[in-house]
Amino acid sequence: METGTSIVRHDPTVRLAAFNRVSTDSVDAAADAIGRIFCPHELKPARASSEFFALHNCAISRGFSINYVAYGGSVSIDPGCLERFFLLQIPAHGSARIRTASRDIATAPGASASLLSPTIPTRMTWQSNCAQIILLVDRRLIEQRAAALSGRPAGAVEFEPAVDLSSAASRALQSQILEFVDLAEHLGPRRPLSPITAANIRETLLGALLHGQHHSASDAIDRFGGRAETLPQSLRRAREFLYAHADEPLDLAQLAAAAGTGIRALQLGFRRHFGTSISEMLRDIRLAHLNVRLAVASPNDSITDIAFELGFTHLSRMASAYRAKFGETPSATMRGIN
Repeated sequence: METGTSIVRHDPTVRLAAFNRVSTDSVDAAADAIGRIFCPHELKPARASSEFFALHNCAISRGFSINYVAYGGSVSIDPGCLERFFLLQIPAHGSARIRTASRDIATAPGASASLLSPTIPTRMTWQSNCAQIILLVDRRLIEQRAAALSGRPAGAVEFEPAVDLSSAASRALQSQILEFVDLAEHLGPRRPLSPITAANIRETLLGALLHGQHHSASDAIDRFGGRAETLPQSLRRAREFLYAHADEPLDLAQLAAAAGTGIRALQLGFRRHFGTSISEMLRDIRLAHLNVRLAVASPNDSITDIAFELGFTHLSRMASAYRAKFGETPSATMRGIN
């Protein structure tokens, strides 16, 4: 087919070829089909010509997907707000310009990528037969994990849209995504990732995004996670102790001994540096552990059993605190992302 020939000519290593969802030289068909996979958007070729084609290959896992998307010629794409997901777009060929509410950035293979947040309006121009490897992550996953790491209720997270691919963190993230692409291609569409493998990949990607890329919750995560540069060593040790012993009853004397300071100094230090009490931080750590456990739990697992294992003794209080923090019930998280 002519479209296929054009695609191979500009990129002889089309990724995820066995996972093809869209392959067309019709603008309307491309906008409709790709819009149903991602979100509705306006798609316009820079000029009417035989250059246009659209290719979309997509491997889906629970809460995220990896995609290879290519357009022939140059096209403008206007999705507005993505609403349901984050998109990390890594150029494989050609270039792109991305305009958000306050930024105008350019991306190119090996140099820069873009990271789009669901609450920020976006317009894009893909140029010169642009092809990109795109990681899609469900909005709920990012916002719940940011809440777990920051000690705050779940809310909107907005990333810095420009990703410098020369930085160590971005190189590591790109490498992890390409490893996922390699694995998907090795398994093929008829052999889905095992639940354990999918969970491990999801955890790796969430960590790389939330710890390696700057976003609106970065400072809160650093502060609550004990990584602020000005944090006293005693408080670092205290937080590490709480995290390691979160499933055990709170013993202030034991905690103070592990931190190397007095109980009163520890209480005042938590309020000053973390903005919370010791018991509140412990509860938040337990809720974070519960969120991770429920997200990978099987239908036969018991929420009650998991909660007791993590140190919760009052289930109604736990359920209320969980909903206030993550915006849904524990059972909703356990049912997973559709």
